[in-house]
Amino acid sequence: MKIANDTIENKLGGWRSRLTGIGLNPIGAALLIGLALVPLFVKDEFLLRLLISAMMFGALAVAFDFTAGFINIVNFGFAAFWGMGAYTSGLLVVKLGWSPWMAIPAGALASGVLGVILGLLTIRLGGIFASCMTWFVALAMLSAAGNMVDLTQGHAGMTVPLLFETVQNWPYFYLILAIMLAVYILVTVIIKSNVGMAFRAIGQDTEAAASSGIDAVRYKVMNFTISCLLAGLIGGFYAHFIGILTPTVMHTSHTVEVLAMAYIGGRGTIWGPLVSAMIMVPVMEFMKDLMEYRLILYGALMVFVMTYYPRGMVGIWENIVGYIGKLRKDKRNLSGHAAPVSPS
Repeated sequence: MKIANDTIENKLGGWRSRLTGIGLNPIGAALLIGLALVPLFVKDEFLLRLLISAMMFGALAVAFDFTAGFINIVNFGFAAFWGMGAYTSGLLVVKLGWSPWMAIPAGALASGVLGVILGLLTIRLGGIFASCMTWFVALAMLSAAGNMVDLTQGHAGMTVPLLFETVQNWPYFYLILAIMLAVYILVTVIIKSNVGMAFRAIGQDTEAAASSGIDAVRYKVMNFTISCLLAGLIGGFYAHFIGILTPTVMHTSHTVEVLAMAYIGGRGTIWGPLVSAMIMVPVMEFMKDLMEYRLILYGALMVFVMTYYPRGMVGIWENIVGYIGKLRKDKRNLSGHAAPVSPS
């Protein structure tokens, strides 16, 4: 019996280590399974569409946090790379007759290539200078998308074929769930590798990392490129999910939304931005009467979190877990030191 119990414990330990290796724990895995079962029980198309948007922004927040949280560069032009992937995929389908399934990876590649070029030009600047340069490039791309009417239809909007010939949302739900999970696992595996250690070192102190032999520029460009490529991949999905593209997809307000989700979730935590998006997108939708004030709400939340909980939702969760653990430890100590009751 003891051997059987040991075997079961070893198997459970093996599964836990595998889950931990890709950034999951039993609770996270259970939540993902529960999320995957939602379309089987929920037939409300509006709710499914809302969850699709939440997962899409969750994946974007993870990709954004990959750069902001680990090499300490805030990409203020992040929405432009999302839009680049969307427009590239849409144009390849509309103008050249490509299949959306081929165009989406091509859109991701286009965003990655733009990320390499912009990274090589701006990453050397570092800090706020690199952030501002990405923002200026994003503004230029936004203007170009609006003015190249013959190519993009400008602000009138370009109609893009959908991925699935159905009015139901469940196929998109499972596709974005797979994309979100793939982005999360990829970023987690990279961060847990030696490359991720280099990213962390650069984010903490670039000069110290460089003095220890780390090629800071090369690793920064690598990180920035991967983040942009992932944004382009999600942008390609967005194009063929929403069905129409306008230049507003590249607007800075979208970058601010993603940035807020990343910081409120917990910068540099990976899973925090994902959870933050899954909560904030539905909440903001149900508060849509206040949508003209949403950037103010995001800003207020960011100020509160950065002042009182710098690690965001992850920090709050860690405090709760730590408090519960302390209570359990105190209870065990009290039980262990309780005086025996003498018979009367």
